[in-house]
Amino acid sequence: MKRRSLFTAVLGLAMGALTMGAQAQDIKPQASPYAEVLQRIGTTDVKITYHRPGVKGRQIWGELVPYHSEKPWRAGANDATTFSINKDVKIEGKPLPAGNYTFYIDVGEDEWTLIFSKVEKTWGSFNYDAKDDALRVKVKPQEAPMKEWLVYGFGDLTMKSASAYIHWEKLKASFKIETE
Repeated sequence: MKRRSLFTAVLGLAMGALTMGAQAQDIKPQASPYAEVLQRIGTTDVKITYHRPGVKGRQIWGELVPYHSEKPWRAGANDATTFSINKDVKIEGKPLPAGNYTFYIDVGEDEWTLIFSKVEKTWGSFNYDAKDDALRVKVKPQEAPMKEWLVYGFGDLTMKSASAYIHWEKLKASFKIETE
C-alpha cells in the first residue's frame, strides 16, 4: 500500500512539473517589453513602471505619438506608465504628494506637458480625464542620440534631487525631482 501511495505521489509531481514546463513554453515575448526603473533620492523611492515600444522604422513624434491629441499619450505602450513615490516630492518645483500615479504626456512640437493622474492601473489613455490630474508640469524635449527602444532613467543625482528622463527615438525630456 505504501509503495502505491509513493508511486502515485511521484507520478503526480512528475505530471505537475510537465504541466508547468508546458505553460512556461507558452509564454511569448511582448512586442513592447515590460520595464521598471527605481531610484532612491535621499530616503525617497521613485519608481517608474512602463512598457518599451521600439521605433521599428516608424515616424514617432507627430505621427505615432500625435501632437496635442484629444487624449494624452500613455508615455509607453500597453498599460499606461506609472510613477510611484513613497514620500512627498516636488516635480519641477511643484508639490506632488506620496502615492501612485498614472503618467501621461501631452506631446507638442516644442513643449510637453507631463501629467500625473490620481487614477491608478489603467490601460492606455482611453479613460483619461483631466479632473483626475494631481499635477501638470511643462518641459522642453531636447534632441538626443537615436534610441530604438523607449527608456526611462535618472541622472544628476544628489542627496536631495535627481532628474528623471524619458528618451525615445531622437528626443529626450527631463524633469527635476526634489525631496525634503
